[in-house]
Amino acid sequence: MGQAAREKAGYSFFDLDELIENDEGRSIAEMFEDKGEEYFRMKEREILHLVTESHESMVLSCGGGAPCFFNNIDYMNEKGVTVWIDTPFEILLGRLRQGKDKRPLLKSLDDEQLKAYIVKKNGDRRIFYERAIVRIDDRDARVDDFIKAVFDQTAEGRED
Repeated sequence: MGQAAREKAGYSFFDLDELIENDEGRSIAEMFEDKGEEYFRMKEREILHLVTESHESMVLSCGGGAPCFFNNIDYMNEKGVTVWIDTPFEILLGRLRQGKDKRPLLKSLDDEQLKAYIVKKNGDRRIFYERAIVRIDDRDARVDDFIKAVFDQTAEGRED
């Protein structure tokens, strides 16, 4: 969604996980293995701040945990229009099954454990996700809807 939105809106596009990997010179899986999740989350926060402070207009894709640590959701809301792409359980399960080997916290889980993990994480994280400025249902999400929702919020000036 982010890449397509970037192309239509003309903004720069960044993937937070890719920026972290480039900065570290290694994969997120290696970071988790070598230094643990806490190290990764601190690096995630550092790179989030660097990219938002150095780019005024952009689309930034982040992993599902990014808004949930170090008040990142509040920081992101201050810096721009946050979008929660609300993905139904079945779709999320299918995506995570396919990419599970690349995710350090998921790679050792069997199917039932993966389902339980998704339910737990979604329950824990939802309170942060719900603080996003825009919510888009992933079942029928279209790039044009995404761009319109973001630009509508931007046009309102968000002078809270």
